[in-house]
Amino acid sequence: QVQVVESGGGLVQAGGSLRLSCAASGSIGSINAMGWYRQAPGNQRELVADIPSGGSTNYVDSVKGRFTISRDNAKNTVYLQMNSLKPEDTAVYYCKAVVRRSGTYIYNDYWGQGTQVTVSS
Repeated sequence: QVQVVESGGGLVQAGGSLRLSCAASGSIGSINAMGWYRQAPGNQRELVADIPSGGSTNYVDSVKGRFTISRDNAKNTVYLQMNSLKPEDTAVYYCKAVVRRSGTYIYNDYWGQGTQVTVSS
């Protein structure tokens, strides 16, 4: 089995910062992309940022210049540094890891349980 666990959400005032962390663990052969998604009430889940195992990062336009995604491959961990937060960033943030389980040849998506980020105005 593979587990994906997020941490670091919370309540912050507009203009503040938060750092989210996400660790994948379990029977991991290799990890391809890791990424952060978010879902606000009444909205569809959207990609915030992702980072392939060895390629360039990708951000939704609304967070460019404010959020930074990074990963530590040795720890199977991805981070999301969020600066200059706005009330419209309020959402549940989910981590996704694209993982090949040990002894297999197929990559599957594994999701965390989500962490709430609330930005007050």
